[in-house]
Parts: sequence; C-alpha cells; structure tokens
Amino acid sequence: MLHMNPLPSIDDFNRMLGAIARMKHYPVVISLIKRIESFGISPDVYTLTILTNCFCHLNRLDFGFSVLATILKLGYHPNSVTLNTLVKGLCLQRNIAGAVRLVEEMEKNGYKPDAITCGTILNGLCKIGQTSMAFRLLRKMEEGNYELDSTAYSTIIDSLCKDGLVTEALSLLFEMMSNSIQPNLFTYNSLIQGLCNFRQWRVVSTLLNEMVRRKIMPDVYTFNIMVDTLCKGGMLTEAKIVFDVMIEKGIMPDTITYNSLIDGYCLQSKMDDAVKTFNMMDERGCSPDVFSYNILINGFCKNKRIDEARSLFDEMSNKGVAPNIVTYNTLIGGFCRVERPQAALDLFHKMQACGQLPDPQTYGILLDGLCKNKKIGDAMALFQEMEDKKLDHNIVFYNILIDGMCNAGELIAAREIFSSVLAKGLQPNVRTYNIMIKGFCKEGLIDEASELLEKMDGNHFSPND
Repeated sequence: MLHMNPLPSIDDFNRMLGAIARMKHYPVVISLIKRIESFGISPDVYTLTILTNCFCHLNRLDFGFSVLATILKLGYHPNSVTLNTLVKGLCLQRNIAGAVRLVEEMEKNGYKPDAITCGTILNGLCKIGQTSMAFRLLRKMEEGNYELDSTAYSTIIDSLCKDGLVTEALSLLFEMMSNSIQPNLFTYNSLIQGLCNFRQWRVVSTLLNEMVRRKIMPDVYTFNIMVDTLCKGGMLTEAKIVFDVMIEKGIMPDTITYNSLIDGYCLQSKMDDAVKTFNMMDERGCSPDVFSYNILINGFCKNKRIDEARSLFDEMSNKGVAPNIVTYNTLIGGFCRVERPQAALDLFHKMQACGQLPDPQTYGILLDGLCKNKKIGDAMALFQEMEDKKLDHNIVFYNILIDGMCNAGELIAAREIFSSVLAKGLQPNVRTYNIMIKGFCKEGLIDEASELLEKMDGNHFSPND
C-alpha cells in the first residue's frame, strides 16, 4: 500500500490498522503508524484513536494521553471511541477515580458519555469490589438520563451475585425489564450462578423457562454452572439429568462439563462411574486435559487404588498430556497413604528428572509420608536437601520431622531438632510443644515434659486440652 501510486487514502490504512489491532498485535500497529507518518501521510482522528487503544492495551496510558494531546493540538475533536478507550485504560489500571474525572471533563467539553462509557466505569468499580458504589453510580446515571443498556445492569447483577446478594440482583433484573431493557445471556448466567450457589433450584428453573420464553437459549456455560453445582452438592442424579438435557438440546458438553461430573463421582467414591464418564468424554471427541486426569488420579488415591492411579499417570504421557505439580503431589501423597514410601520417593526423583520443580507442598507431603512410614533416614535426607537448596520451610516442616522422630523412638534426635528451631530464628508453635511433650511422656520422661510445659506457658502459649 505504501508503494502504490497514488497512495491509498488514510481510511484504507485505518481499516487495515483496525483489523491488526483487533488481532491484538498492538506493537505492530504502533510500528506501522510510524512508517505511515514517515511517508508523509497524516494520521486522522481515527488513526490516532487506534494508536491510543494500542497504548492502553500495552499498559502505557501515559502515551495514550500524549496521543490525546496530539489530537487536540491538530485541531481534531476526539470522538467517543477515543475517550472510551482512555476510560477503559484507566479502569484497567484500577484508577477508577481518574476515569470518573475524565468523564466529568468530557461533559464539561460537551461530550455526553454513552452506554460504553457508563458500562466501562461500572465494570471497573465492580472488579475492585465496589459494588455498592457502582450501584449508586447507576442510580445517578438513571436520574441524569444517561444512555444505559443491558451491559450496565448486567455488570452490577453479576457483581451482586458474586457478593452473595442474589435477592438484590433479582430485584435489579425486574427493574431493568420494567425499564424496557432486555436481559441477555450474560445476565441470566450470572443470576443462575448466584442462585445455584444458594441451592435455589426452583428459582433457577423459573429463570430457565423465562430465558426460553424470551428466545435466549442457554449455552454450554449455563449448563456447566448447574452440573458443577449439583455435583459439588452431591446431587449426581440431578446433575446427570441436566447433562442429558444439555445433549438433547444440541449443546455439546465441553471439558469443564465432563470434569465436573467426574469430580462429582469421585467425591462420592463412585470410581466406576467416574471412569465411565472419563472414557465417554474421550469417545465423544472431547479430549481429557490435565485437570481431568488430576481429578481421577486424586479419586483413585483417596480410595487407595494406587495402581490404577499410577496407570492413569503413565497414560498421560502416551496421550500427550503433561503432568503438572498437582499430578505429582497427588500421586506422591497416594503412595505414602498406602505405605509405599519408596515408590513416592522414586516418583519424586522422576519428577525432578523431568524438569518439574517440586514446590513446598511436594516436600511437605513426601516428608510427612516418609515420617509416618518410619523412613526417618530418607526423611532427614529430604529435609537436608531443602536446607541445602535454601527452600522456604516454616515450622510446619519441623513439626512433621520432630513428630516422625518421636514416633520412631528417636527422642534424642527429636530434641536436637527442636533445639535447632530457636537457633534458626523460628518460633515453635503449640503443635511443636505438644509433639515434644507427647514424646517425653511416651518415654516416661515426665519431668522433662513438665519443664517444657512450664517453658511453653512462659512463652505465652496457652496449653490446650
């Protein structure tokens, strides 16, 4: 385009720049606008608005306002899109006060905020948890005859539902409908989520019927809300009915739907049903993801079916699904639970060999498992590894190790570790003292136990029952 003769109009360039910006290639757009200017082509207000939008998305609001100054300097009048872009940029930076001041400045200069402006500020307030302030702003906008649409009301309805104020959200729904503003799918989904959280199934049913009457068809997200809530509430029969209705209506379940069902079955230890759903998912072309595997592996581990959990873990690699830290932690914990600490330790080493770095939870799970299975030498080696790597370990890890020592009859070693806690600047907690007192009592060392009890009281810890 730049090498055509004659050159295309700035409108042609704007269409191309706008398309690239919509593809979120913001640095490319900024670079191209500089090239256009180097060819002597003057940008117009639309070009500069696109540029402002790119800077805002790149979190360079300062450059965005510089472009606004350029627009004014060139004698252009900023349009609503330009100003809304800056309002959105301020809201993204959580500078709601700045966004409100900009809107007030707009009004002074004759720019009336539109529905997008109002919706952007309301959304910004709701995102920072200021639902009541957003509600008051909505009332002010109603009184000032601002242009309001379903987005403004839906934003506040969604925020009210997230705050647990479902009754207030329903009242606002009826109010918006009485003002001839029609709710959309987002409005209904927000309300259904809020109502499901409070198990208000009858109202959910009424809303679903209302949606259909208004020809707003529930989507996969609507059904996922209901399936997930029912599964978490142990209502698996009802969840399966919703799942079947979903398919009847031609809405194909996604990974989230299947994962919710699998999790529901696992929570009730119905592992055969969980496996059946997992297989059905794969058969219907919805590939299980790492969360699907993690849910099922966790279910098997909790039911002490560790070999099936391990088999699933091996299957992941064959299916091209990479295990994450949760997968390893779950399986390591599972091996420890069935008294197979060596397998847990082997998996821990495999994890490191595969480049997956253990987190504090990994060390805690394995340390606890080794201690409970009286593998004190391995536990000490693991604890030493943590110290060598200078990993952040708090009093909880010391408690695990001291408890393991006491249970294995290694009271001298336990006492040494207990003494080292203070030397390392850590403060023993009530559990630390309880473990040591119990250890002393178990060995018949009542005087030492009494002395520690007095010391505990002197350190302002109240001995519990």
